[in-house]
Amino acid sequence: MLTLYHAHHSTCSQKVRVVLHEKGLDFDTVALNLATKDQLDPEYLKINPNGVVPTLVDGDDIIIESSVICEYLDERYPEPHLSPEDLVERAHMRAWMHFFEEVPTPAIRVPSVNRAFTWRYDGLDQDGFAEQQMNVRRIRKEMFERMDGPTGFGRREIEKALERLSDTCARMHAALEDGRPWLMGENFTLADVLVIPSIDRMHDLDLAHIWETDYPRVGEWYARFQERPSFQATYYENTRVSEFTELRPLYGD
Repeated sequence: MLTLYHAHHSTCSQKVRVVLHEKGLDFDTVALNLATKDQLDPEYLKINPNGVVPTLVDGDDIIIESSVICEYLDERYPEPHLSPEDLVERAHMRAWMHFFEEVPTPAIRVPSVNRAFTWRYDGLDQDGFAEQQMNVRRIRKEMFERMDGPTGFGRREIEKALERLSDTCARMHAALEDGRPWLMGENFTLADVLVIPSIDRMHDLDLAHIWETDYPRVGEWYARFQERPSFQATYYENTRVSEFTELRPLYGD
């Protein structure tokens, strides 16, 4: 039996849920509350020492890291295939996957924090922020160190993140030329799965203008993705941050 430890609004959790639903797999879920740091509970750290979501438990096997989980599921439960059969095409897909993990995935966290999550730090001074939020992190500590304390990310970090998101849209727009429906062409693959949470979060944070102005094929791709049953099953009520918190200004200064 499959069990997914996740958070409803976590972008990394969302990509795994898409794959599970694409495969039509039955799975149990354990939802963690990231605001109360459930992911740092000692019991959870026994199965995921990184202290992040998601974690997949498949029988006696524990798989961590969202992209690794997605590839594991595609290899362990190969129907329908979400990776090309051709080795060269599969390498190209993995290059997309690597790019998405390196560029938009960390970039989208910056506007997400400022618009949706700084309420978690209300009332904290710099020392309290360091003690209660930054120093308790494991692999996310560096991100918190780049923040201007409890007020969120500063203007320079925001501009860098928006530039990376724009670059992502530019590359996707170019790949979708000549009527190609998906990033790898006619076939929907893990490349599409790995970037959908970032694109959907951009839309949720009122950042869709990044593609609407110069990269309209990204919007068309997003509309096609929204029609897939896996998307509709993944994005249920309160999976978008605007549904459960009032969005704050992007620039806190």
